[in-house]
Amino acid sequence: MNTTPQAIRGTQDIFGADAEAFAHVVETFERVRKLYRFRRVEMPVFEKTAVFSRSLGETTDVVSKEMYSFEDRGGESLTLRPEFTAGIARAYLTDGWKQYAPLKVATHGPLFRYERPQKGRYRQFHQIDAEVIGAAEPLADVELLVMADQLLKELGIADGVTLQLNTLGDAASRDAWRAALVEYFRDHRDSLSEDSQDRLERNPLRILDSKDPRDKPFTADAPRIDDFLSGQAQDFFGAVTQGLAAASVDFVRAPALVRGLDYYRHTAFEFVTDRLGAQGTVLGGGRYDGLMAALGGPETPAVGWAAGIERLAMLVADAGQVTETPLTAILAVEDDAALGFAIKAVTALRHQGIDCEMIASGSPRKRFDKAVKSGALVLVSFGMKDGLPAANLRSGETSAERLAVEQVLVSLRP
Repeated sequence: MNTTPQAIRGTQDIFGADAEAFAHVVETFERVRKLYRFRRVEMPVFEKTAVFSRSLGETTDVVSKEMYSFEDRGGESLTLRPEFTAGIARAYLTDGWKQYAPLKVATHGPLFRYERPQKGRYRQFHQIDAEVIGAAEPLADVELLVMADQLLKELGIADGVTLQLNTLGDAASRDAWRAALVEYFRDHRDSLSEDSQDRLERNPLRILDSKDPRDKPFTADAPRIDDFLSGQAQDFFGAVTQGLAAASVDFVRAPALVRGLDYYRHTAFEFVTDRLGAQGTVLGGGRYDGLMAALGGPETPAVGWAAGIERLAMLVADAGQVTETPLTAILAVEDDAALGFAIKAVTALRHQGIDCEMIASGSPRKRFDKAVKSGALVLVSFGMKDGLPAANLRSGETSAERLAVEQVLVSLRP
């Protein structure tokens, strides 16, 4: 006996209220990104593996453990995209987008990572993404942060979400801080967790955001970036915080918020909540001025953020922000001889932006009762009168919806 194939672990079939919350996130994002004049881009779902291994770093968990990579028939290594930024950076360098700098772009779609599925985290997941490429000024960071703040507010989920903000300094500041961290953690190597011992030489900043309780006593007293910031780096971060204050965007300083890869500079941030369990980050990003050079291009300043649509949709659903709107009009065909006129009517109503359904199957005597049970604001029955098809408005009260439906029906009278 044939068995039905099951869904792949870590994927999801989105339906009903969950799908409506998902769509609400995307629609709100599209509306907000247009307010900020971010241009829409569509990116390939797969790229050459080097795009991600060079941008994310060979030693990161994403590259070493989580990427879906495969050889195509030509023997080339390809990878399903685990994030958007690297592909957008590649396109900026290869597609001539430099002529539009500073370039503001936004996109959304599926991403793929082989990791342990849990609440709000899937192997195929979806993100919204916004990037500013070619702008070195802190105002670009401010604009992105204000945009993210407005998005969360318009989604109705800003309550209980906190913007955590940090600076990683410029290249010189970061290098000095990194050296101090290595020296500090070397003195405590034997007491650190295995992951932190492994990160000590190649990625010491990541030790600061370790969740392992064995590392906590040492991360609390580790050197802070503020002690190594150059004057230029201090001015940059000051301009970002002043810009946020001018835009009335609240934040808290998070000294342990880091980005492990060397191409990250200056601003790092996350919007976090305690309403999603351990996976508290709903939107995060930062400035990655060194990425273009890592991909073989010229030094190019850039900053961006991404947010998981599934996590945002969960918050939207929990906040009751998406409710199913009632059906505007229901058409009940009580006489099959009037079916052609009813089809003409339902088509005209939809062309006028009025959502509607038609009941024209099953017993003609029961169609009206089914229409009543639909809960539609306007009910129209179709039958024959004096040998001609006729429409009868059967809803009980005058309303804007009834008047709109009536106007369309009047225009269709034979």
